[in-house]
Amino acid sequence: MKVIGLAGWSGAGKTTLLSRVIPHLLKSGLRVSAIKHAHHSFEVDVPGKDSWVHRQSGATEVLVSSARRWALVHELRETPEPRLPELLKKLSAVDLVVVEGFKSEPHRKIEIYRAANGKPLLFPDDPEISGIASDTPVQTTLPTAHLDDIPAIAAMMQSSAISVEDLLARSASQT
Repeated sequence: MKVIGLAGWSGAGKTTLLSRVIPHLLKSGLRVSAIKHAHHSFEVDVPGKDSWVHRQSGATEVLVSSARRWALVHELRETPEPRLPELLKKLSAVDLVVVEGFKSEPHRKIEIYRAANGKPLLFPDDPEISGIASDTPVQTTLPTAHLDDIPAIAAMMQSSAISVEDLLARSASQT
């Protein structure tokens, strides 16, 4: 299992790009999962539904299952937020995990840059950025691709991805 991240400022189009890249990767025969970091409290179930009531009642975990999918919600209840390596251990094995967010974790990332945001590039300040997908040319020795070139971005993601084992080793050496 390999891991690659997407990094960029809010509004750069990370989620939109990922929604275009995943089908391309699937067509090439890869199994893909995603981990998204949320900065705020968020809801995955609808207030008033049974699973929401169970969670609000104090359950540490609530698993919802149907014939089409299952989801596990784990409430931290004042415990520290888990780091990316811990979360990766909870996933089923796939070929590629794409991480959106977790900027401070030691995994390679493709920067998504949109000039209209008016924000600076994260590269070169983030040494884990291994490529850039942008709507404007960027002066760098890193691989680059236009935001609309999905095959090139998918290839960049695959070639830059690191194994989960390597990420776990990097993470262990940082703690």
